[in-house]
Amino acid sequence: MDGVLRQLASVGPFFTVPYGKEPPGPGFRPLTALYGEHLEPYTAEVGRRIGSGPGRTAASTAQLGIASRLWSIGLGCAALAGRVPDLAADRVWWRLPGAGSLELWLPEPGELPAGELGGSVLGNLALLDAGLRERLRVSPKVLRGNAASALVGALRVLTDRVAGRAAVDLAAALLAEGGPLAGTGTFVHEDGLGMAFVRRSCCLYYQVPGGGFCGDCVLRTR
Repeated sequence: MDGVLRQLASVGPFFTVPYGKEPPGPGFRPLTALYGEHLEPYTAEVGRRIGSGPGRTAASTAQLGIASRLWSIGLGCAALAGRVPDLAADRVWWRLPGAGSLELWLPEPGELPAGELGGSVLGNLALLDAGLRERLRVSPKVLRGNAASALVGALRVLTDRVAGRAAVDLAAALLAEGGPLAGTGTFVHEDGLGMAFVRRSCCLYYQVPGGGFCGDCVLRTR
């Protein structure tokens, strides 16, 4: 995966992830630690930074950010090379700098067929979502909607920078009836015209001071 991850870095900073045996600095831990004892402190810090305070809005925003990073890395690799890194929670490490968003590192990226991307990312998020539902009372419908919205958001950026239909087809299969994200929203893509997505839930960001509604929010279309 080394060459693919190096190439992916050229897509943009959100798609860039350090990898290899040496971390790019101190303080990295597996995502399993974030999903465990660090979950409440991390979501509280997200709430402090966005101005919502701790609670469901902060938790939803935190989950959406992690989902966006995971989909960007995986979908980007699938589009570029037809294979993806192993993004299981114990294979992806994290740290939160004093300023800026969550940073990720892949000590041993591994390699999976592109078709296993959904299982890899959603298996990772399932651990996070379980903690958010149990400890912070975030609705599973909101969390599934966030996963779908993050997937389409990564796809929008990627299709502007990488030619081909591989990423579109993969995302469409994940969102289609019978797919793991079925029922989370309506996704339409037409060659030459672009894509549209309207989710069937809300990420709660409108509760952030000055937040407003996201472009794919169900509340915009009611």
